[in-house]
Formats: sequence, C-alpha cells, structure tokens
Amino acid sequence: MAARGRDPSERQRNPVAVAVATEAALKRLERALDALDRAIEARMDEDVRRGDLETELHRLGGDRSRLAQSLDSAAARAARLEEANREVSRRLVGAMETIRGVLEKHGGS
Repeated sequence: MAARGRDPSERQRNPVAVAVATEAALKRLERALDALDRAIEARMDEDVRRGDLETELHRLGGDRSRLAQSLDSAAARAARLEEANREVSRRLVGAMETIRGVLEKHGGS
C-alpha cells in the first residue's frame, strides 16, 4: 500500500516498494480467495441441507397422502360397521319379540 498514489516510474526505481506492494496485494488476494472458498462451502452445505429438507418434505407429503387414504378407509369401514350394528340390533329386537310372543302363547296355555 505504500506504493499507492505514487508515480509509476518512482515504483519502478524502488524495487523494495514494489516487493512490499506485491506482497500486500498477494495477501489481500489470498484472504479474498479464502473468503470465497468459505462462501462456496457454506453455499454447498446449504444446498445439501435444502435438498435433505425437500426430500423429507416430499416423504412427509407421501405419508400424509397414505394416512388420509387410510383414514378415509377407516371412516368408511366404521360407517359400514355402524350400519351392520343397527341391523343386528333390529334383528335381535325382532327375535326377542318373537320369543316373547311364543312364550306368552305357550306359557298361557
């Protein structure tokens, strides 16, 4: 940085200043490249995490669809069982009335 702002012909006459300026420029370049490497690594890590999250989200969506279908099937089965239960109850009431009628008829003789 010491050579900055000076006349280029003066820098050519002072090799030490040129070496110092070159060394400083190389150090800045090295720091910039290190920062770029860190940024690239961070971005790649973020992309991997995003990909993992997208995969997990897709899997959860599939699970949700399967669970919704299972719930629909269970609800339909419950409705069929409820209807069957009502039918059985109706038939039991009819059978009990028939038995009561038979017992009354034969019990009263």
